[in-house]
Amino acid sequence: MPVNYITIAIIMKFFRLSIYAVLFTALYFPFKSNAQGEKFLTVKINESKATVQPTMWGVFFEDINLGADGGIYAELVKNRSFEFSRPLMGWKVQQKLAKEGSVLVINRKEENASNPRFIRVVADHASRGDLGLTNEGFRGMGIKKELKYDFSVMYRQQSAGVKMHVELTDSAGKIIGAASLSPNEAGAGWHKASVSFIASATVLKAKMNVWIEGNGVIDLDMISLFPTDTWKNRPGGMRADMIQLLADMKPGFIRFPGGCIVEGFDLSTRYQWKKTIGPVEQRQLIINRWNTEFAHRPAPDYFQTFGLGFFEYFQLAEDIGAEPLPILNCGMACQFNTAEVVPLNELDPYIRDALDLIEFANGDVSTTWGKVRADLGHPLPFQLKMMGVGNENWGPQYVERLTAFTKAIKAKYPGFKIVNSSGTDPEGGRFDYLDGELRKMNADIIDEHYYRKPEWFFANARRYDNYPRTGSKIFGGEYAAQSDKTVSVNNKNNWLTALSEAAFMTGLERNADVVVMASYAPLFAHIDGWQWTPDLIWVNNLQSYGTPDYYVQKLYALNKGTKVVPITLNNDVVAGQDSLYASAVTDAAANELIIKIVNASARPQPTVINVQGAKKLASKGLATLLQSDDLNRVNSFDDPQKLSPKESAIVVKGNKINYTAAPYSFSVIKVQQL
Repeated sequence: MPVNYITIAIIMKFFRLSIYAVLFTALYFPFKSNAQGEKFLTVKINESKATVQPTMWGVFFEDINLGADGGIYAELVKNRSFEFSRPLMGWKVQQKLAKEGSVLVINRKEENASNPRFIRVVADHASRGDLGLTNEGFRGMGIKKELKYDFSVMYRQQSAGVKMHVELTDSAGKIIGAASLSPNEAGAGWHKASVSFIASATVLKAKMNVWIEGNGVIDLDMISLFPTDTWKNRPGGMRADMIQLLADMKPGFIRFPGGCIVEGFDLSTRYQWKKTIGPVEQRQLIINRWNTEFAHRPAPDYFQTFGLGFFEYFQLAEDIGAEPLPILNCGMACQFNTAEVVPLNELDPYIRDALDLIEFANGDVSTTWGKVRADLGHPLPFQLKMMGVGNENWGPQYVERLTAFTKAIKAKYPGFKIVNSSGTDPEGGRFDYLDGELRKMNADIIDEHYYRKPEWFFANARRYDNYPRTGSKIFGGEYAAQSDKTVSVNNKNNWLTALSEAAFMTGLERNADVVVMASYAPLFAHIDGWQWTPDLIWVNNLQSYGTPDYYVQKLYALNKGTKVVPITLNNDVVAGQDSLYASAVTDAAANELIIKIVNASARPQPTVINVQGAKKLASKGLATLLQSDDLNRVNSFDDPQKLSPKESAIVVKGNKINYTAAPYSFSVIKVQQL
């Protein structure tokens, strides 16, 4: 994710385009147009301009803003394995003064390097209130009334003699759910014990108490609590309401696991996919690079437990019908942080990780990594078709490493597609250098990122009109309009940002022969634990809602069509003339014409859409409207659908559609061909 600060003045000076001033005036100080009457738009339905790829509109997941732990990964216990930099972070030991030393942190580094720490509890005639631990959860634990919760723990003891009690409590200390279990296995090895119970109340920020009764010494690790209403009811799975918001979009792809976390602050904290699969107790935790990234939003308790790992990401993509797009480290750490690189002569393990991942995803069960996948419960291949090498890396050092990756991957998998970084910004010397070098390499897909103010998005609706139609394709891999400035705590997901993205996306859709994928970023943010804003979906411990930007993305994804057809105003593409933006596609399966129109002005704009080349159109169509007169309008937990799509029928007369685009609106018009 780029870290830079671009003001309106800098943008205007750089581009020297008067359109910025015009757009700014149109949006904030609406003017009277010389053409107050109807706008006559022409759609040539039988002139296909490009094929819309099934992957056109997707989602980009990064573990930022408590996106994984404390987010879509439904584990409620923070620091369940005591591997945070402070072993008891998230925990509070409850013991009487006379019993101090009854709870110890033990490190077994030689025995288990992936999960070395555990808790040793010494109980001496312990009863309620004598000895226990309290876990605060991820900014609390969201608990639902009448829902069952699964508690589990790994334990080791020489002889049985203690009883464990589990309690959920609200902010006043009232018990809202409880259970007990007696670990009965003894000996040198580790065992797992579990128990389930029903919660009696709904609480946004509960805590969990584990207290010990009896006599004996017991070692504890992987203390865990999961709700049972996970996505597809998978034990130890994902938070269903958050995943449902993704599934509802029907995204063409899901990019994972980031983002900057792929690079790491340095190479020691880079994302290594092989350490994220297999039994969760064997997955090695690391610090999340967003832990210390921003002084204005510190997150000292932000770690990656990898309970959500690469197998789960592939499974999620399959669940929601999206193509998986994993991004791997290219041998470079984040260039905003340490800029550490692995020497070229030591790059082979990184390249091997890429080749092994393809085999893990696609290999037959007779292959080494295909068998690993099958042993995890998925004998059929995941059908991986593409991979990103590097995130926002730049410079000749990136090109050198990318060249080595590309040569090795293409040698073994010639048809496999590689997504290549164009750096952090959509223009400038860094971008120009990479764009030139990547095109010389005949790169499959070039990943462009744009975090800019709304004015930039309005002004760049024509960005791809003059891009080369052959050769490398474009992935709009990360974009979001910034209401204030990039990396500002004041950025809002308001209607202005969403409207500007909708206008920009008409240009992406119009140029679907150049742009083959696009995704907003970041995806999720926890209201009590975010580092970056704006974000597509906001959550707390119990609720989640889509922003206006989410509904724009969803409307595009649900109405992507199969072929681009021209829509023009005065024989020109509709890209800002009198604050109108438009694109059109046909859908072969539904036999529909789909028109998208953005009105970025403060007045209604009547249009007459003349559809040429259609044998016959249905007499009625459907218009879906996203609109607000207030450009600062936002959604919230109290009013999650304050700005959301509304549907209405429209009349079609012959080959003409009369439609008035409401002020500050994004409309999707669908008409069936008969």
